[in-house]
Amino acid sequence: MNDSSQESYRQVFKATSIFGGTQVFNIAIGLVRSKLAASLIGTAGYGINSLLSAPLGLIGSLTGLGIGFSAIRNIATTHAEGDQEQFARTVKTLRRWVWVTGLLGMLVTICLASSLSRSSFGNEDYTWAFVALSITFLLGAVSSGQSAVLYGTRRIKDTARSVMIGGVLGALTSIPLYYFYGLKGIVPAIIAASCTSLLLSWYFARRVPVKAVDVSYSESFREGLSFAKMGFMMTLSGLMGSAVAYGLSAFISHMGGVSEVGLYNSGWSITERYVGMVFAAMAADYYPRLSSVSGDRTKVSDMVNQQAEIGILIVGPIMLLYLLSLPILIPLLYTSEFLGVIPFTQWVVIGMLLKVIGWSLGFIALAQGKSALYFRLELVGTVIQTLSIMGGYTIWGLEGVGVAFVISYVLYVTYMVIFYIKTQSFSISKQLFLLFTGMQLLCILAFLSVKFLPNFYGYTVCLLLLIISILLSAHELNKRIEFMNIYQKFKKRFRRKK
Repeated sequence: MNDSSQESYRQVFKATSIFGGTQVFNIAIGLVRSKLAASLIGTAGYGINSLLSAPLGLIGSLTGLGIGFSAIRNIATTHAEGDQEQFARTVKTLRRWVWVTGLLGMLVTICLASSLSRSSFGNEDYTWAFVALSITFLLGAVSSGQSAVLYGTRRIKDTARSVMIGGVLGALTSIPLYYFYGLKGIVPAIIAASCTSLLLSWYFARRVPVKAVDVSYSESFREGLSFAKMGFMMTLSGLMGSAVAYGLSAFISHMGGVSEVGLYNSGWSITERYVGMVFAAMAADYYPRLSSVSGDRTKVSDMVNQQAEIGILIVGPIMLLYLLSLPILIPLLYTSEFLGVIPFTQWVVIGMLLKVIGWSLGFIALAQGKSALYFRLELVGTVIQTLSIMGGYTIWGLEGVGVAFVISYVLYVTYMVIFYIKTQSFSISKQLFLLFTGMQLLCILAFLSVKFLPNFYGYTVCLLLLIISILLSAHELNKRIEFMNIYQKFKKRFRRKK
């Protein structure tokens, strides 16, 4: 393996480790915060918080246009090219646009405040609460603009510090407000969290050197349209996903009742806890890196393969641990009533490595700024998944949802690979193919063992396969990034300092 490839693998692993650690830290802080909040504001407080946040989230999606995320591509591209002039113009344009979208969200919320209160609470008692919370649109929009600069310039450590400090400060500000003001502290706590997020993102983003440039407002408007176009397609995709999620829940409720819906949603929720943070951690650095080489098809192909390899090496052992711990984890997080979700969630283990590959491919259109193509591919994936789940549930019940998950990703990944082979000369590397085949085989064997062997023997085999997967991952990671050599160098340096 050449030095260039090894360095690329190291960047992927480093970013995933840092952002993954950040996710774990914030989850831990969130659990503590949730526990304290539950004792201070109770279920009523959580209900009020949800009823306030849900409509605000929808308005934010529509008025924000996804600019904070879509602009990362432009920032990453200009920064990688070393074009300081264009980089500065892009940053200035973004900062102007987020003020406009933030003020738009604020204005829409103020105008609809009484209607939002009636639709959420059945009265107008929370009108002024929505008016007060309208400021969070401006704070959040400006904060997203600053965060885009950090992500686009790949300031990994600064981004991680901002998120971690924000999580701690969010807890330190909200808990006292709940303690002293009870339910009346909910609105100030939400606003305080937005202020904290803005201050931190602003502080760290200001450390990125940006050249002073003159850009007229008309130029900013024209240049920012590309952000808005891509962001609008991403917003449509997000809304489509939300609509489908609601539609599938309604379908399952009609076919099997509300208890089935509870099991269905809890199954996805527990899966998200296990692997969602891994995908979030990888995306934080992968998107800007891929954007920076989006004009070179060979580099795009190499980077997609490398990202998928690292993803499989991380997700594979996690899914085997997930399979092994389900009978303990579900009663721990929920109650024994939810054990019926196990057959469904076991199938997810087989499909998750396919999702890693599909997820890695899904960023290509985004990185290349092809908004219409991105939406089309998302639409294809959504249609495949929706029809698969409806068919799977109709035939096999809740377990059929798990079967559908596997089938949908087989179809989706096959479609994506063929599409990019034909349009961009993309190719699956030999290393990725062998790695996927080996780890997938371990996942299938583990699934079959817990599914068909008596409990003791099944889970014993699963444990042995988990150990094999960890050893395989460690071996393959060491081949790619030589972390044992890095560890030895770190150890020597530490000894010198002592």
